[in-house]
Amino acid sequence: MSDVEQVVIIGSGPAGWTAAIYAARAQLNPICYVGVPRQDPAPVLPGGQLMLTTDVENYPGFPEGVAGPEMMSMFQKQAERFGTRVVGEDIVSCDFSSRPFTMKTSSGAEVKASSVILATGATANWMGLENELRLATSGGGVSACAVCDGALPMFRDQPLGVVGGGDSAMEEAHYLTKFASKVYIIHRRDELRASKTMQKRFMDEPNAEVVWNSVVTDVTGDASITGVDLENTVTGEKSHLPLKGLFIAIGHTPATGFLEGSGIELDDEKYIKLAGRGSTTNIEGVFAAGDVADSVYRQAITAAGMGCQAALDAERWLAEQA
Repeated sequence: MSDVEQVVIIGSGPAGWTAAIYAARAQLNPICYVGVPRQDPAPVLPGGQLMLTTDVENYPGFPEGVAGPEMMSMFQKQAERFGTRVVGEDIVSCDFSSRPFTMKTSSGAEVKASSVILATGATANWMGLENELRLATSGGGVSACAVCDGALPMFRDQPLGVVGGGDSAMEEAHYLTKFASKVYIIHRRDELRASKTMQKRFMDEPNAEVVWNSVVTDVTGDASITGVDLENTVTGEKSHLPLKGLFIAIGHTPATGFLEGSGIELDDEKYIKLAGRGSTTNIEGVFAAGDVADSVYRQAITAAGMGCQAALDAERWLAEQA
């Protein structure tokens, strides 16, 4: 491709599609590279994490809830309605050292752009168990986001488990104590990594318990989870813990590997650093939105808001260059 695009959006999901909607309505003729499906170990699909979510009940405008894939399909149709062009390829490398910027696709094509919006998201880290992933992708009670899914009717007044030991795990487990009959933190060691404050907040709840020195070896249940098989990391003893929900809280990995050598500044956890409250990165003309630049909130609504910011920032920046 020899023509220079005004705006290239890399990634989809709420951030990418919202950026596309705003950019298209601003007549910037955006092109969106949504990526290709892959498995590592859970499915990674164009549309982001919501493609693995059966019910979304906390996004405004859907009083009865909506399936994650259906919501992303609507986002895409809205973006396409205003003229967004969609390409089902990955961007595998970027050169932001000079303008126009140059990117390479998974098919070997070269793309040039005056501005770029990075919206590739972050993927949850999974244990990698076959039944864990099966029940996660089928809506069988395994999730990587308690704030997203914990209040669903299927989890209310039920025993729930959280795998992890850091601040995020404590926060998710504490959130679940509002709804569950019992919340178990399952941790492989005899002490937690979380701050003492976060630990105390969870431990003070009457329905909270920590299962120490334990790893999950299997998730049981056919259509929905019935429990987890555990192995003690000290004694090797095996046991079974009945559960009706399991939340994996062992971190996220931002999709920034393709930015290696691009000059984009990342933080210690490989999330894109933003220059301020907006979407500006350390390189003029390159903007970032959604979970790829947000290790704190990781919600569809915040990602969409960031996508809006990125498109507006890109539009204003391009106008200044004219």
